[in-house]
Amino acid sequence: MGAERILVGEIGRPHGVRGLVKLQSFTADPKAIAGYGPLSDESGKQRFVLEWLPGGLARIEGVSDRDAAQKLTGTRLYVAREALPAPDEEEFYLADLIGLAAFEATGEAVGEVVSVDDYGAGPFLTIRADDGAERLVPFTRAAVPVIELAAGKLILALVEELEVPPEAEAEAGLDGSREVPDTAPLPRRRPGIDRPKSPRRLRGGGPGGGL
Repeated sequence: MGAERILVGEIGRPHGVRGLVKLQSFTADPKAIAGYGPLSDESGKQRFVLEWLPGGLARIEGVSDRDAAQKLTGTRLYVAREALPAPDEEEFYLADLIGLAAFEATGEAVGEVVSVDDYGAGPFLTIRADDGAERLVPFTRAAVPVIELAAGKLILALVEELEVPPEAEAEAGLDGSREVPDTAPLPRRRPGIDRPKSPRRLRGGGPGGGL
């Protein structure tokens, strides 16, 4: 299992009047985003050739004024999977985790991975059950001991599971009722749940990983 394209960045607001833009890069070395060749938008129909500039800025080929740059604000940038290096052992592309079926060690189905987020306490998987209930699970070796990408599944040790009540989702903005900045805190965790230990490493797909 694996996504054909990997999210590597997002175009921000215009900078100045000559078409420059702020660029949020999700690569470990931010300027590496310009070295993968043409990038595409989410639809795959638009292509962008970037020149990385100091200060988190970028020049986009064919964009020469502020109005044109403004129209691209919020555009997510993707690269073909084959253009990226294979992840190391215990590294995973974030996009490969979305959609995996989650099971307990007993074989009982738990749900499906619907998102991977990192709000400062290490990466967490959001797993949605068939009834719509969601839980947060730290993406650590202890909590997720087995990941079988080829089989499309992972095995959970749910000792550290975090169930997200509706009121907590609303408070954190995770229910979609309001925009959540990348630095937004997670819903309050149950007493006794410490910061995840030995997090697995992610690549690409958003602020939680680097290529």
